[in-house]
Amino acid sequence: MINVLLGTKTLTQIRAETCAGLHGDVVEIGFGSGRNVPHLPRSVTGLWPVEPSSVGRKLAARRVAASWVPIHEAGLDGQHLEHPDDCFDCALSTATLCTIPDVKHALAELRRVVKPGGAFHFAEHGLSPDRRVARTQARVDGFQHRVAGGCHLTREIEDLIEGAGFEILTLHHTYLPGPKAWGYMSVGKARNP
Repeated sequence: MINVLLGTKTLTQIRAETCAGLHGDVVEIGFGSGRNVPHLPRSVTGLWPVEPSSVGRKLAARRVAASWVPIHEAGLDGQHLEHPDDCFDCALSTATLCTIPDVKHALAELRRVVKPGGAFHFAEHGLSPDRRVARTQARVDGFQHRVAGGCHLTREIEDLIEGAGFEILTLHHTYLPGPKAWGYMSVGKARNP
């Protein structure tokens, strides 16, 4: 279900935008079914996906096999990355920060493994600044969490990223088509200072 919901035309365009400018060795937390793989630019020399779902990894197999980018195993848990400090040029996350149980720890881990000056590209949904939408998000968040793989609608993406020590370089917000409570997106790039 998540594979289908995250494969819309609008999200495909957002993925292409988010992947633009990635280079070198890239760690991707929340690899899912590999929907970002076709959007990786030629400047990417290797991708290390982190994905806890065996179903997601199985659905990704076809995209991984068709990829021109070498794809390496990187583990199952974004909260505990099994890589040395400062080993990746870039990091990537799309529709992931909503589901990680200890998202602050995961972002600290991501910052640890990204080289100083390295980039973090993200496209995440979260808490809307519109009070009416935010009230709806707060009302349905518990249900959403239970039925959608741990997904939260009320996480403040920008605050989480900056709180982990990343410096946001570019950021724009948009609503996906459909109910606004499920579609407020933060799309941008940050730097590990």
